[in-house]
Amino acid sequence: MEVTQEDTIRPKALCPEKLSPDGLALLRETIDVEERKGLTAEELIEIIPAYDALLVRSETKVTAELLAAAKKLKVVARAGVGVDNVDVPAATKLGIIVVNSPSGNIQAAAEHTVALLLSMARNIPDACASLKAGKWERSRLVGVEVKGKTLGIIGLGKVGLIVARVARGMGMQVAAADPYASPSVAEAANVNLVASLGELLPVADFLTIHTPMLASTKGMLSHAEIGQMKKGSRILNVARGGIVDEVALLAALESSQISGAAIDVFTNEPPNKDPESAASKLIAHPRCVCTPHLGASTVEAQENVSIDVCEQVLQILAGELPRSAVNAPIILPADHKTLQPFVALVEKMGSFYTQHFTSPKEQSGRSTFDLTYEGEIATISSTKPLFAAFIKGLTSPISDAEGFNVNIVNAELVAKERGIFVNEQKSRDPSTQAYSSLITVIARPPSRAPSLNRVEHVSTADLNSRRAKEERHIISGYCSDRSPFISRIDRFSTSFKAEGMLIICHNYDSPGKIGVVGELLGKQNVNINFMSVAPASYKNNEAYVPKMAQEPLRTPSDASTPKESTEALMILGVDREVDDTVLKGLVEGGGVLSVSSVVL
Repeated sequence: MEVTQEDTIRPKALCPEKLSPDGLALLRETIDVEERKGLTAEELIEIIPAYDALLVRSETKVTAELLAAAKKLKVVARAGVGVDNVDVPAATKLGIIVVNSPSGNIQAAAEHTVALLLSMARNIPDACASLKAGKWERSRLVGVEVKGKTLGIIGLGKVGLIVARVARGMGMQVAAADPYASPSVAEAANVNLVASLGELLPVADFLTIHTPMLASTKGMLSHAEIGQMKKGSRILNVARGGIVDEVALLAALESSQISGAAIDVFTNEPPNKDPESAASKLIAHPRCVCTPHLGASTVEAQENVSIDVCEQVLQILAGELPRSAVNAPIILPADHKTLQPFVALVEKMGSFYTQHFTSPKEQSGRSTFDLTYEGEIATISSTKPLFAAFIKGLTSPISDAEGFNVNIVNAELVAKERGIFVNEQKSRDPSTQAYSSLITVIARPPSRAPSLNRVEHVSTADLNSRRAKEERHIISGYCSDRSPFISRIDRFSTSFKAEGMLIICHNYDSPGKIGVVGELLGKQNVNINFMSVAPASYKNNEAYVPKMAQEPLRTPSDASTPKESTEALMILGVDREVDDTVLKGLVEGGGVLSVSSVVL
């Protein structure tokens, strides 16, 4: 057989930014690497068709236009955590895998957190500037020891755990809030894992944040939350700008509610230079230690991320699964066509559960789930892609491991680390439901054996609270024309497309309710794209497990609404995110029992 020139051509990688030479040396062993710095967007579009891989940092904008021109491109590698400069949806549509390096800078971020904590406690930046100005102000610059103080950690992931261990080594007490942190891992690190942010804030002398910036974490620490902290406590943010409300933080500093702040990240970077902006005032404040997003800026971290992404580029070009793919198909090729829409459905169901039934401020989500497949989907030999998608959806809205991407390779490990238990079940009998395939998620408390001899006297309020904690949550969904739909939320039957920005209102089903809610949203310039009313069609939130339950699952086609029930869910698709003020207004002025905002 004749070997053509095309058969011998090595893959080509383009590197338009500076990367560590150690990583590029790995690539050069098997592929051709071209380093071309200083390219304009137009020049990049002109030359990109010749390359199989593109390696970037944060400066290069990988746009949809660039990706469309990249006819041979198989992978975009971001040497770092964030992929804000990459159009990931466009890459996904074109089948281009995007990878990053979520673990290469973990140690650097943790060390920077500790450095800021000590700098703040001992007034080091102020002392340095004072001495350089020719002053000797020992009495003014008296600091505090961290030994014996309590460090509160929001997000006990890899960075949070390293910070916790260092803090314990300095004699600090450590408490943390993270709904999916493993209790055994926390116990091994001598960390007191609390149930909610409300429990953590009043006990913390120092508070550090290690969560990603998402809709659910934006403004997580604002006026109300900071007001719950000890007077004279201190706050650190080495995670993402916007998680701490800069206006609220500035007000707390000026009122002496908190004694100090250490900030490495800002809502806008570089920060607004307007001297009247909150960011500018924070930077200028004498009790605020600020750095220009240096959490990952060490020589070692830059080498680590370079080597990491270069290894992944080689894996992808060799046809293997990468370890940190942002958008890699978590579907095996043989089952791709059948599973693809259901992978999207299950991921959205997991995300919906976390956003609707849990809260970053009251972190009390379930950790045990029944995942049931009915009908044609139950004939698939391997449901591992569905399991991986569920774990990804479940953890993404609150995951503390910023940039970490759940896929078919690491889903079981992620679930184990976070104490999530998923019981998968199949039923091929299509007679019990109206769809060719139906997937149901049941979130429930862990099973435990009750004490037969224990007699307990509790108040009605405590009993109701306990029942609420033990209550199961149920979500069902199906696919139509390869689009995901949710058909059940707890007792309520519905059918709406699981995408976009949603407002879920729990209310009494009474005349005029829709008009009141619509009017309130209209006053806030929120446009309603669609609306669906879900009646209470399932009695007592009964769950269905194929072949194991006494009653078959009722679907919207055969469910009978109890006459005594007047409750309903109102699902609204809106054109923009809504803030807490709008949501509170729906409860206070719209007669809504409860409301949540969900982004799918």
